[in-house]
Amino acid sequence: MERVVLHIDMDAFYASVEQRGRPELRGLPVIVGGTSRRGVVSTASYEARKFGIHSAMPIFEAKRRCPQGVFLPVRMERYKEVSSLIMEILNSFSPLVEQVSIDEAYLDVSGVARLYGSPKSIATKIKEEIKKATSLTCSIGIAPNKLLAKIASDTQKPDGLTIIPPDKVHSIVREIDIEKVPGVGRKTCQRLASLGVRKLGDIRKLGEKELLKEIGTFGLKLLDFSKGIDSSPVLPYTEAKSLSSEETLEKDTNNFEVLKRELLSQAEIVGRKLRSNGLKGSTVTLKLKRSDFSLSVKSLGLPRPTNSTELLYRSGVRLLKESDLSEKFRLIGLGVSRLSSIEEGEKQLNLFEILEPEAGSWRAVEKALDTIREKFGDGAIKRGRTLPQTPNE
Repeated sequence: MERVVLHIDMDAFYASVEQRGRPELRGLPVIVGGTSRRGVVSTASYEARKFGIHSAMPIFEAKRRCPQGVFLPVRMERYKEVSSLIMEILNSFSPLVEQVSIDEAYLDVSGVARLYGSPKSIATKIKEEIKKATSLTCSIGIAPNKLLAKIASDTQKPDGLTIIPPDKVHSIVREIDIEKVPGVGRKTCQRLASLGVRKLGDIRKLGEKELLKEIGTFGLKLLDFSKGIDSSPVLPYTEAKSLSSEETLEKDTNNFEVLKRELLSQAEIVGRKLRSNGLKGSTVTLKLKRSDFSLSVKSLGLPRPTNSTELLYRSGVRLLKESDLSEKFRLIGLGVSRLSSIEEGEKQLNLFEILEPEAGSWRAVEKALDTIREKFGDGAIKRGRTLPQTPNE
């Protein structure tokens, strides 16, 4: 099977998010970064880049070059929310998504043509979905491996789509400027220049021994790159830093009782995942996705870690009450983070055992439910509160 890798890179991500949220900033030079004189630029809009402003430039230098620029502080939580939505879209096209930063990811679409069409068609659909959900643009590179996909995504920014077909790999690789190759820093670039290397193809003029002597084992990797070879796989991140469950609703709604009932179903799933994995968590997060795909995310810290479905549910309901329900939602989800393992014999004292004497008995109920479901299946028993209460909700 022919390998096909996409590299998705959001265009001027932080600045674009700010311009999206504040229409009056569109078309203006926006610089996001530290606000003190010691701060540095995190992202500059394309309007600001015309003044020579770039990432990691000191803020004082950016202000000198562009005194009329709009300087804004970093709002990382907001950028994470938008990034989460983008990664969700990517995961809907392939299970092989490797997020490498808040605004870029690799996607292996080998073998999914039957579902979504050609690689170009997939990339076009991804761009459309991201634009529809976030009003942001991205640049996508398509190639037989990660190295070339990343290089391709950078050639037609912003809002670009560049394809490097397999039969063009060797001719294209020969002409890639060495400083554009991922991993080649300033010092390595200078060292290679002293050896007569200006293009990636020039690497092949040097022998393995000389490359090892001059730049170490990375030289052998560059030798592979110069032949168009990069066998590194697209690796989804699997370490469990959190557990969550979400459900797309049958129809968009802002009915509190309907959302609350769905929330209990998600709490059941998450609670059972925690207990079956010997984990507990101390932060509960409610995720609501509106009809326009915009997100509302709220979190609540617990006094003590827990894996109790009832406590997760009550915490979620508390967050739901604090949410703006004036608009309808298409998805609801519940997550738990700050995970820790359950120590043998540890007493799980939780908030409701403190405030309500009967709350501790929920552990026995949940253990019994887990046992029944494990033996007879998930649908063997349901809580009455998860069932529709009236026909006209």
